[in-house]
Amino acid sequence: MDSTIVNLRSKLEIYKAMSGGGNFANCPVRDVIQGVSGKWSSLLMAALAEQPYRFGELRRLVPDISQRMLTQTLYDLQRDGYVRREVFPTKPPSVEYSLTDLGRSMFGALHQLILWAELNHDAVRDARAGFDAAQG
Repeated sequence: MDSTIVNLRSKLEIYKAMSGGGNFANCPVRDVIQGVSGKWSSLLMAALAEQPYRFGELRRLVPDISQRMLTQTLYDLQRDGYVRREVFPTKPPSVEYSLTDLGRSMFGALHQLILWAELNHDAVRDARAGFDAAQG
């Protein structure tokens, strides 16, 4: 038997037990990946990995994102401990967002996925088109 399957099966049993034998509510993989897999999360993390940004700068950098979605995504990333929000006592107050140590440590893995996505985007689109064509 493939050891990868055995390991995954064992891990899934552990996650299931952590949830009291029910669903996989305490699955660390799903819990953490969910937080960074949002439509805008990876782009914002990539931007903040380069430098801290103010809200308006992020809004201009990613023009397709609505103000509401930018606010919510930054809030979610802050809640998960990846992003720090710092308020400066100016008039009007200015707010700057930056990555925390946890955010920087996670970004190494996310950066590899971003590079893979850039290199394989055409192949994925071709596969989708081929699949859709075969489905009729």
